[in-house]
Amino acid sequence: MGQTLPKPGLRPFLPDDVPVLAAIFTASIEELTGDDYSEAQQQAWMEAAEDEEFGKRLAADLTLIATLEGSPVGFASLRGADHIRMLYVHPAVRGQGIATMLVDALEKLAGGRGATSLTVDASDTAEGFFAKRGYTAQQRNSVTINDEWLANTTMKKTLGAAQ
Repeated sequence: MGQTLPKPGLRPFLPDDVPVLAAIFTASIEELTGDDYSEAQQQAWMEAAEDEEFGKRLAADLTLIATLEGSPVGFASLRGADHIRMLYVHPAVRGQGIATMLVDALEKLAGGRGATSLTVDASDTAEGFFAKRGYTAQQRNSVTINDEWLANTTMKKTLGAAQ
């Protein structure tokens, strides 16, 4: 007999979540982005979770937490009505639909906030995920994080009645 996997859930961000979300953020960058970014770039990127601004950014946005059996395994945040600011999933649950569930929810929330389109500055690692969901590349960007240059792509999706 097949084993039933636990069903993921969604809940809003709480201030006490910051340490576990910082750990998910760091693990995701460290284990999933190595094909697209150098170790120095990854280290600079991961350092963004080490300051108190990380929690402030999460609190300032509409941040959703994906859980399995009550434990956080991923998170995503919507800035304003129309920009996905963060999407990170723990490597241990990669490929289990967690990112899809989070982005589905953000797309519905954005539509509910009156947005007609949604943008994201997708890392090179996440670009394929967003492209499969109908996001199209608008422009390439170079951002400086702790003296390291990292590339990403601004992508956009028109939200429609099918949301």
